[in-house]
Amino acid sequence: MDSTFHGNYDSGEDFVLEYGDLRFTFNERDFAERCEQAAVRLGFVHDRLGPDEVDDLVELTVSGEVVEPVSRLGEHVNECWTELSGPAERSLVHWMRRLVFRGAWMDQRVKEGELDIRFDEDRQRFEYVQPARGDEPVELAPAPSWFQVSYMPVDDRR
Repeated sequence: MDSTFHGNYDSGEDFVLEYGDLRFTFNERDFAERCEQAAVRLGFVHDRLGPDEVDDLVELTVSGEVVEPVSRLGEHVNECWTELSGPAERSLVHWMRRLVFRGAWMDQRVKEGELDIRFDEDRQRFEYVQPARGDEPVELAPAPSWFQVSYMPVDDRR
């Protein structure tokens, strides 16, 4: 295997992210799950979201805004827009896209045998490791937090 060539991540044709020579394609479910996971990692959401909330989160990630919200999350995004937007490298949209892309990039490296996944018992979480470096963990760069303007869903089941 030529270790200098990297394939493109592909789970479907519903969404496309491109960076340089890389073109990653996602099916709807995969992309939605990655958006939700990114929002959790960034501290913007804390629990699983409902389908309408996920739709608004996907719209935010894809188009950079939620024009016609279909959920309370979309309304929250618009209410807090000043805190969520800003210079590109500091906006929630930038970081959502970055984490979705990075996750797919790393999953493609697993598929190609450059990375592996293991469970860290001490931290109680899965992590990427580099088999060629004695299973050295891949350290993920710290991401900013949007905890102060995080979305707290209203529990309508009470």
